[in-house]
Amino acid sequence: MRTLYLDAFSGISGDMFIGALLDLVIDKQAFIDKLSNLNVSGYSIDIKKVAQSSIYGMDFDVVLEHGQKDMGFVEHHHGSHHHHHHDARHLSEVNQIIDDSSLSDYVKSNAKKVFMYIAEAEAKVHNLPIEEVHFHEVGALDSIIDIVGAFVALEMLNIDKVVASPLTDGSGFIKVAHGMMPVPVPAVMEMRVNSNIPINQNTDIKTELITPTGIGIVKTIVSDFASIPSNQNIIKVGYGFGKRKTEQLNALRAVLFEKKK
Repeated sequence: MRTLYLDAFSGISGDMFIGALLDLVIDKQAFIDKLSNLNVSGYSIDIKKVAQSSIYGMDFDVVLEHGQKDMGFVEHHHGSHHHHHHDARHLSEVNQIIDDSSLSDYVKSNAKKVFMYIAEAEAKVHNLPIEEVHFHEVGALDSIIDIVGAFVALEMLNIDKVVASPLTDGSGFIKVAHGMMPVPVPAVMEMRVNSNIPINQNTDIKTELITPTGIGIVKTIVSDFASIPSNQNIIKVGYGFGKRKTEQLNALRAVLFEKKK
């Protein structure tokens, strides 16, 4: 029985999650090869072992050939001249990309679940029908790779169960496409509805630590929120770094356990 424990003392995002799993026993090239089953172009993957606060871990980055990343959602205004169809992707188009890929059923179904959670939350926050929620095209590619990559990595680790610590978010406000937003950002707050995900706020950190992608992954895979398992052997510890600079180690710690015989 293999358990993955997510120690989310500095929140969670898609790239932190993948970085932490890659820092466990995953072969980077095998991961990139499996991820290429997504069958989309326009990106490359940058994985490097780096140090933050003298602690070594993995930095996972999606490098897009065109434009900006992390645009998140854009609204679709009827009659607006700013939105040409090629700028944005609906949930249905994202699902189509995932369905048309050569990824495993495990990766496909879980990746689609995360996108559904995010789209439902954004639809609620922006008061839109779910069919009208748009991902900005470039942001969509970035998110698709992060979300699909998360499940490719999980599948490679052969995990039976995922347990997490309570998550930590920052506080204050961050600037997003729609202006200044409070932390946790509205989509993350909405995704907590009817979930049992415990989140603590660190008032010393004035930025977002939990992204919609991060909490979407947690909602999909974590079966239990608890302290570090005491009745199991630790096989390996990995660190995946976040992109934001905080006053403390901004990493997700992933711990791989095996049940004592």
